[in-house]
Amino acid sequence: MTRTLAMLVGGGPAPGLNGVINAVTLSARARGWKVLGVPKGFSQLMKGDVGGVRELTEKDVAGIETKGGSILFTSRANPTKKSEDMQAVVAALRSLGVTDLVTLGGDDTATSATKVAAAAGGGMRAVHVPKTIDNDLPLPGNAPTFGFETAKHWGSELCKNLRVDAQTTSRWYLITAMGRSAGHLALSMAVGSGSQLCVIPEEFPAGKIRLAEIADLVEAAIAKRKAEGSDWGVVVLAEGLLDRMDPQELASFVTLEYDEHNNPRLSEIDLGRVVRDVLLSRFKERKLDVGFITKIIGYELRCADPVAFDVQYTRTLGVGAVEFLANGQGNGLISLQDGKLVPIQFEDLRDPATGKVRIRRVDPHGGVWRSALALQARLRPEDLEGERLTRLAKAAKLEPQQAKERYGALAKA
Repeated sequence: MTRTLAMLVGGGPAPGLNGVINAVTLSARARGWKVLGVPKGFSQLMKGDVGGVRELTEKDVAGIETKGGSILFTSRANPTKKSEDMQAVVAALRSLGVTDLVTLGGDDTATSATKVAAAAGGGMRAVHVPKTIDNDLPLPGNAPTFGFETAKHWGSELCKNLRVDAQTTSRWYLITAMGRSAGHLALSMAVGSGSQLCVIPEEFPAGKIRLAEIADLVEAAIAKRKAEGSDWGVVVLAEGLLDRMDPQELASFVTLEYDEHNNPRLSEIDLGRVVRDVLLSRFKERKLDVGFITKIIGYELRCADPVAFDVQYTRTLGVGAVEFLANGQGNGLISLQDGKLVPIQFEDLRDPATGKVRIRRVDPHGGVWRSALALQARLRPEDLEGERLTRLAKAAKLEPQQAKERYGALAKA
């Protein structure tokens, strides 16, 4: 019996989606399988609509591996919420003769694929290829999630351009970098561009992060730079900071909107602008003149053309997904570990306490973060002594003792 493989994309875009689609198609067709491209995730299947499903051939996927976006588009539609939606998806796939399902996406898409395969009663195997530019999936061996290397490359390039603009125009850029819970992308963008400060959620103790704490770090960086003779700089703020802030505090500055999973749409909040407003209020009292520009960087990265690393990585994962299915396995996630393609059961990545996939975070005690701190405009104990303290206080328009009291808790050895 000829096997029929269906492939779809769920969740937000990430560089490299087309690389997976290319490799899955070529690898499966080389085995004599039929390959079907399902457009817009599960959204059309949930309506019982298979009109947009089309067979993919070598010609259809030729050259797409180096292009951003997804020729199959994407959707956040979730068939697990209603039993009738799940039944419609299974019926639609059965009507197409699907024996194997490949999904590209995040946690929700992987969960949906597993449940679809289960609902099909064993007549269908599923494999998931994980992607996120946030790099927060706990893959073994600290392997990056596909799309991250491209996102950090282009994100760094954008920050480099803004750094030159900041220097040329004598002002500060406050950039919010995409990354729902972890600071990997923000940190990479900051270090890769020579930015003056990066603030990530992992550097704060457990619990809620107050807006004032973030503003304090930015204010101290501005004062230190000014004391050293520079009136410009770039600050990269991780979007994940918002995830740790009190929604009530945020709501006093912005109107919160929520997605279909009842998560605040953090990527649409300009954290830099919120921090800027706090700082401008402080500086007005002290008659400090500092110019700010705020930017959000995220959507510009998701459909960028993948760098060579992600082209190779995603095509390797695509081949691995087909091999996984061909070997009679299913309901797993494909990964690349020490150069080997290794399937992982999605349950192995879950946190038993929450039932959700564990989040890989930046290690606040690790060498990557410690070295990044050494390169930033962070206060050190010696900045609060002698002539350095005098210059810092003058730059901040404070008395030396006031500066020492205000910034003392921020000075780290």
